[in-house]
Amino acid sequence: MKRVVEIAVDLREDFGPVRDQGPRPTCLAFAVSDTHAGLRNDWEALSCELAFFHALRRAERPPGVGATLPHMLDALKLDGQPVEEAWPYLTATPAASAWSPSAEVGMPLRPGWRQPWPRASAWVRAALDSDLPAILLLRLRTASTLPNSTAWRFRPRGDPAGRTVRHAVVAVPHGKVDGDPAILVRNSWGADWGMAGHAWLTEPVVTPRLFGLAILGEEVDVPAYSAAA
Repeated sequence: MKRVVEIAVDLREDFGPVRDQGPRPTCLAFAVSDTHAGLRNDWEALSCELAFFHALRRAERPPGVGATLPHMLDALKLDGQPVEEAWPYLTATPAASAWSPSAEVGMPLRPGWRQPWPRASAWVRAALDSDLPAILLLRLRTASTLPNSTAWRFRPRGDPAGRTVRHAVVAVPHGKVDGDPAILVRNSWGADWGMAGHAWLTEPVVTPRLFGLAILGEEVDVPAYSAAA
């Protein structure tokens, strides 16, 4: 059955093509980097690798684990972020001893700073209404992350059995799907996933799974070690 989609606000034109994180636990680096790039006047991909490197360095974590949101935002605020070509993304997890940026990574860019935002779907809509993409941290079941043509599939009576994962995406438009308030998220699993890398999530799906919400530059209300991969 074809879904009826009504779009209220759409920020997708501020972004370039969806990228693919591959098997590495870097979804948060992609979400934050692409949000940072999307806030600038002309899209230019920014270095996920350097953002991830600085976030893990600040957390004293090895390169094979996910970053935390507070450390990632500190990395952008304090270390800045150059364009992608300054340190291109590595498709495989590097050895810790060999993982370091070039001495010449280019001029770092830093995002502007915003006020705190509560963890609620209504505030995601409010951010988008203000032309601000929102970074969402979601708890998902592994069996629940397969998209169809317009939305992620979820069983109506709760999640199926499976491992819970934490995942970061970017909210770009909001609107309604079959009359339900919904948010379109930009993922980091390549353009072949969902609708050119995007999928609709209705608010009944988002609300119980949302454990972190960030607008770049804010102080966020998340546990210090809530990593997303």
